[in-house]
Amino acid sequence: MSVSDALKNRISTRAYLPTPVAAATVRALLDTARWSPSGGNLQPWKVLVVANEAKAQLERLAVETLLKNPLGEVGDHPIYPAGLSEPYRSRRFKVGEDLYALLGIPREDKAARLRSMARNFQFFGAPVGVFFIIDRSMGHGQWAHLGMFMQSLALLAEEQGLATCLQEAWGMLRDRLHRHFALPDNELVYCGMALGYADASAAVNQMRSERAPVEDFARFSGFES
Repeated sequence: MSVSDALKNRISTRAYLPTPVAAATVRALLDTARWSPSGGNLQPWKVLVVANEAKAQLERLAVETLLKNPLGEVGDHPIYPAGLSEPYRSRRFKVGEDLYALLGIPREDKAARLRSMARNFQFFGAPVGVFFIIDRSMGHGQWAHLGMFMQSLALLAEEQGLATCLQEAWGMLRDRLHRHFALPDNELVYCGMALGYADASAAVNQMRSERAPVEDFARFSGFES
């Protein structure tokens, strides 16, 4: 599979088969992903991989925490900035509406939308969950490098016939996850990732979000043609 094919084929997979993924498989993916770009070779990433009972514990933790506070924890690293401006606000709104339309959930059915959202905290049924950790002292450059590492991992999974979903939703539980994993004070949970084999029969996996054309985000100068 080419890099181009992996990029175009990868989606946020939201339904998985129960087929297990071996630890050796995940280790091999990480062993290649570690060659991702890293400014100053800081390699500002740490990874926690969970399966079976370790994953089930996190699913129970999420239910327990969100039953007490459905909006999650308020922290200094919000998933989206306050007062999201255009065109970003409309893009976020549209992808949400497209997803719920595909699932047949009308806007007024808030309970069904909450249940759909809650699937995040079951890793959408994936057998493996991955969490990405960064040192709190790192700056925006190192967060970008962590993102490159995550992208590499997702594309490598695609190459091996595995599916992924990057899950910023776990950011709603950062403090609780920090305590659960017994992380040192200087470390921060960024987000999670569901990893497994896609359920091709699930309607939700037909979802492909739109992308703006190159003309909308790029400028060219100095070229002769």
